[in-house]
Amino acid sequence: MYYKFNGFTQRLAGAAASAAYNPQGLKPIVSTESPALIFGTTTKLASDLPATDSFLSKNKVPDLQKLFQRADGVPVHLKRGVPDKLLYRTTMALTVGGTIYCLIALYMASQPRNQK
Repeated sequence: MYYKFNGFTQRLAGAAASAAYNPQGLKPIVSTESPALIFGTTTKLASDLPATDSFLSKNKVPDLQKLFQRADGVPVHLKRGVPDKLLYRTTMALTVGGTIYCLIALYMASQPRNQK
């Protein structure tokens, strides 16, 4: 036997299986129609693709490995030159500025207000 919570009497009452699994009159979401086609083209299998296709470009991984593994004493987060230096310095400036702003806000919050 299946039970369903009756919202009017606030008690459990006997119910049919379909009513017990679909409470408050909700119906299950089962579509009888086939879903709409998402992609208009057929799916290509990896085995069907040629070795080099038009969307593939040169593999940059070996070049980047050489760049990042070079022993030149530069930290890895600065290996790519000027853009990395600019990004690093901007991040540090924002971090220091934010820390100073927080300390000033804490100092101002710790001072008592003048009662007039």
